[in-house]
Amino acid sequence: MKKRAIFPGTFDPFTIGHYSVVKRALTFMDEIIIGIGVNEKKRTYFPTDKRVRMIEKLYAGNPRVSVEAYDGLTVDFARMRDAKFIIRGIRTVHDFEYEETIADINRKLSGVETILLFTEPELTAISSTIVRELLHYGKDVTPFLPAELDINEE
Repeated sequence: MKKRAIFPGTFDPFTIGHYSVVKRALTFMDEIIIGIGVNEKKRTYFPTDKRVRMIEKLYAGNPRVSVEAYDGLTVDFARMRDAKFIIRGIRTVHDFEYEETIADINRKLSGVETILLFTEPELTAISSTIVRELLHYGKDVTPFLPAELDINEE
């Protein structure tokens, strides 16, 4: 049986931290579905369809990675995609406490296990929130994004 995981997030934008989590998770997962959660209450910098296209292009040569937008609970999305695992990257103790609570609830609701990957130390300071702020002020964000990710494509 294939080990399939969901890597959920807003990915606005998809950073080198996210890229690192996927790369590391592929060492023990057969397939990863990058799930872009759609939350109408959350203001995003890039529209959902553009985020999907950018990440799909990034992984175009890797049949083990797919990208989908979804609305609703992550555990429901995981169940619909027959994924038994959720992958999450954590940067701080605060992230850990939050993710532990969500993981416990998800396991109770559906039996889906959450695997937490600690961010590599040199990537801890990088977050989509900071990258969005830098973009807003016209700063160069290329050091914080995967080299192949093209945020300027239409």
